[in-house]
Amino acid sequence: MTELTKPEIEFPTGPAPESLEIEDIVIGDGAEATANSTVDVHYLGVGFESGEEFDSSWSRGESINFPLKNLIKGWQVGIPGMKVGGRRKLTVPPHLAYGPAGTGHPLSGQTLIFVIDLLGVS
Repeated sequence: MTELTKPEIEFPTGPAPESLEIEDIVIGDGAEATANSTVDVHYLGVGFESGEEFDSSWSRGESINFPLKNLIKGWQVGIPGMKVGGRRKLTVPPHLAYGPAGTGHPLSGQTLIFVIDLLGVS
């Protein structure tokens, strides 16, 4: 597998999408993630409107490992079918992320962009 580096996300143009957008940047050739998988990922998250990074496993220097069913809906829908070694960009509207504005989460009401590198599945 090619050594991956922290991705850069180009500032989006146009209005935020109403539905989840999935774009494969690199197609992996390893095991495939399913809805019931535990995934080991590196990721970068930025706000669609601001372009500001709000979270990144790269910045912490280590990947995260989580059952997919414990993550936001956009990841639950957007990661299955992805294969280890792949890099995928998800543009996630608020209803598939942290809900509408005012629900208490700092990212509620925001469309979010994630670039996810799938390192492993179990």
